[in-house]
Amino acid sequence: QVQLVESGGGLVQTGNSVRLSCAVSGRTLVTYTMGWFRQAPGKEREFVAAIRRSGGGPSYADSVQGRFTISRDNAKNTVYLQMNSLKPEDTAVYYCAASSLIVAVTSADRYAYWGQGTQVTVSS
Repeated sequence: QVQLVESGGGLVQTGNSVRLSCAVSGRTLVTYTMGWFRQAPGKEREFVAAIRRSGGGPSYADSVQGRFTISRDNAKNTVYLQMNSLKPEDTAVYYCAASSLIVAVTSADRYAYWGQGTQVTVSS
């Protein structure tokens, strides 16, 4: 059974940075394309970023392009989301997810495994 555990969320001020981590256990990370999604109160879950098994070809939502960076350390079975220049509209619960597909998919329904989420709150 694959388990994903996010960490690193919290309360930050506008313009500051946070790095989220997602530790994967049960199977080796290299087996999966990994993604980050987020869900704000009253809104649907939305795609944030994804990265292929090898670490290449990352994809980003337009709203975070240039501010967020997804990366992975397959040796540590961990995926990261570096979030810079944070805005109040980035406030959400952030989820990491694992997909068996090769490409960096952006649709949540293509991800079979999900973490429990970590809250990020950006104060203005």
